[in-house]
Amino acid sequence: MYAIIRTGGKQAKVREGDVIDVEHLRAEGEVDFTPLLLVDDAGTVFSSREALKAAKVVARVVGDSSGPKVDLFKYKAKTGYRRHQGHRQLYTTLEVLRIEVPEGAKRNRPEPKPAPAATPTPAADEVPDRAEAAGKPAPGDKAAGKAAKGRAPAAAAPADKKKKES
Repeated sequence: MYAIIRTGGKQAKVREGDVIDVEHLRAEGEVDFTPLLLVDDAGTVFSSREALKAAKVVARVVGDSSGPKVDLFKYKAKTGYRRHQGHRQLYTTLEVLRIEVPEGAKRNRPEPKPAPAATPTPAADEVPDRAEAAGKPAPGDKAAGKAAKGRAPAAAAPADKKKKES
């Protein structure tokens, strides 16, 4: 079920539980809106004024916020004409609590969601390493990688090389 409401010269599509930002309202607590259009859970559209008089959207004021800053700058070349102006729109955050429907509207109560089944996690020693499961050597084991490919590792070079004395 959803409704279309009008506030601040704009329209918004809302459902129960939605949190929306609308242009600043000087209100606290709960706010009522008369919907412009209402669609019930069966898909029936209510748009006549008589039917919508009985309908109501109830929202709770959550808080106020400010939108992004808009800078306006006018400039004309070679005349010294410059005008600078700024604007920041105020918004009110609303949470839609309920949509009261007219007579004849069908409302399906949401079914409680089943709790997700707990999946047992295997112990750390039971989980095979991805490299072992794929038959590949560990990333830092170069000798094992060459041995797996059929090549023997090269002999290690001596660490101390004698410098020629002149």
